[in-house]
Parts: sequence; C-alpha cells; structure tokens
Amino acid sequence: MVPRPASAVVDRAEEAPTTLTVWRKSLLFDCKGFTVYDPSGNLAYRVDSYASENGDEVVLMDAAGRPAFTVRRKRFSLQGEQWLVFAGEETRRPVYAIRRNGRGKTMANVTACAGGTSPSYEVEGSYARRCCVLYDGERRAVAEVRPSPKEVVGTDVFRLVVQPGVGVSFAMAVVVALEQMFARPSLLRSWSTA
Repeated sequence: MVPRPASAVVDRAEEAPTTLTVWRKSLLFDCKGFTVYDPSGNLAYRVDSYASENGDEVVLMDAAGRPAFTVRRKRFSLQGEQWLVFAGEETRRPVYAIRRNGRGKTMANVTACAGGTSPSYEVEGSYARRCCVLYDGERRAVAEVRPSPKEVVGTDVFRLVVQPGVGVSFAMAVVVALEQMFARPSLLRSWSTA
C-alpha cells in the first residue's frame, strides 16, 4: 500500500504512466463522493459519503470496496490545516501527513510519518483548476492532476496521471486530501451539511 521510494525504481522509462479518470460523483444514489476509472473504463476506486459519520474522515476504497487508505483531518494542529493518511482502515499510525502550505508555488507538503523510509513530496499548482503536480524529494514529477478533456466541461471530471514507481492508491489518497483542503465545497463539508 505504501509507495516504493523513487530510488528503488530501476528504469522508470520502461513503464508507462497510469492515467485515471476521476469523477466527482458517487455511484450510490443520494451520496456524494468520487468514482475513479482506470484507462479501460473499469472502476478503480471510489469514495462514498456513508464512509464518514463525523465529517472529518474519508475512506478511499478499491473497486471491490476494500479500504486502500483512510484520510483523516488532524484537529487542532499548530502547523495549520493537516490531513493524516492511514493504510487501510487502521487509524492509529499514520503513514503520511499532508499539510496545507500557503507559501510560494507549493500548495501542500506530504511527509512520511514515524520513521518511514518513503520520500517526502510537494504539491504545486492549483487544485481548484485541476492543474497541479506532485513532486518527490528530488523534484521529479511523480503524479499530476490534469483538467478533463475539452469535451467535458467543468471541474467535476479530471485526470490523475501517476508515474511508475509511485503507488496509484497513494496518489489518489493525496487527491482526496487536496479535495478536502482546496475544493469548494469539499466532499466532507458537503457530506457533513447534507
């Protein structure tokens, strides 16, 4: 579940990036969430409103409904708005912390928690415009949120392009956290007020 460090990748050029189509809509009736499709048009991930009872936690599930990551808001953080990413449904030991950053081009920082050997990341760009890049510690673009094709209008459908060597589930968990930090209205705020 945790992405491999970029240094463990022998030759990134041999593998093709993974492109997901992200739709900001739930497949379930009367729910809000994400539906994510792989390049073949098959369901890859989903996030539905029933996964959050108190409005500060989102569970990213694979196509079979198994939890891939839980993204939870950290309350009362002295470092500003921060979201913790946990493997599966386990919520005691976070794998990553994603912190909102308002300085310069960097909109968020993603850091490994508790002595992890995974690299840190920075997100630059504009999530509201669906145009941002996740960079690893060596400033390599490892994932990118791109606007939807021209035939689809609006920001409810967009693409997530993930480079080889980075966990696709991890990249999608970062997108879920960015949604909570930067989208208006965000999925959680929509859920908790519905």
